[in-house]
Amino acid sequence: MTKQNRLMLRISLLSLLPVLAGPVAAADNNNVLAATSLKETSAARKASFRAPPAIKSDAAGALGESEIVFSAAPREAPGAATEIYQPVADYLSQVLGRKVVFKYPGTWGVYRTEMLKGGYDIVFDGPHFNSYRMEKMHHNVIVKLPGEHVFAVIVRKDNSGVTGIKQLAGRSVCAHAPPNLGTLTLLSQFDNPSRQPAIVSTDGWKNIYQGVVSGKCTAGVLPLGNLKKFDAEGMAKVIHKEKALPNLAFSISPRLSTAEQAKISNALISPAASGATEKLRKSHNVEKLIQTNNQEYAGLAEYLKNEWGYY
Repeated sequence: MTKQNRLMLRISLLSLLPVLAGPVAAADNNNVLAATSLKETSAARKASFRAPPAIKSDAAGALGESEIVFSAAPREAPGAATEIYQPVADYLSQVLGRKVVFKYPGTWGVYRTEMLKGGYDIVFDGPHFNSYRMEKMHHNVIVKLPGEHVFAVIVRKDNSGVTGIKQLAGRSVCAHAPPNLGTLTLLSQFDNPSRQPAIVSTDGWKNIYQGVVSGKCTAGVLPLGNLKKFDAEGMAKVIHKEKALPNLAFSISPRLSTAEQAKISNALISPAASGATEKLRKSHNVEKLIQTNNQEYAGLAEYLKNEWGYY
């Protein structure tokens, strides 16, 4: 190769260096950018991930820091129920040092649904419900109204055609709609579903009594104490008396600790509760609340056996 040719080859190679270096430099630049992007992405991911907050220990009791739900059977209108039960909820909030919320169920259907799914922590209602929660939900019955339930089935005094409860099959009976305990005690006397009384849903014990003496219904069921108060003129006669049953009571969910249950029990019978329970006691004509136990309410869930949704 001549000297001139070697010179021309060197010049050609030198001219190609920028072209050859371009892809290599671009690749290096891309690698740098990719590494930078990866670092930024990793940092972004770390910044966006936060560890969950620490869970507080359950020092306050079985329910931790959550609200405690107090409810009662919907016997009263919403306003009346709030007047009766809200002071009790406020008082128990002070006793426990935790928020107790009164929740009015509105209807018996809602009450049953919420009760069965465990939506209530403190409940005030009839003995059959207390017994049911003991049996199915492990509640403890702690405090009750003094006295007993004795339900009487009555007819007009001049009704000589009905002398026993079994004769009421197919006949009209003024009573509260089930699951009222008085009505369930009546229905428990009839084993054959096709041979039962026809319940005429009637609100209020006095209205039940008047429904019988006016001839609207063949019979009625009401507490014996109410009958004595209404029937001063002796217009009715008793054809059946149910066994004596314990009065309405408070039950407590096992979600509350044993210590909390004891606090509630002692607090409700304490003289300090007189203001908080005043309207509750007046609505049932009692002077005080008294302590009770599960044994007193055992077996009374039987009255709910034929009610839909319980068993």
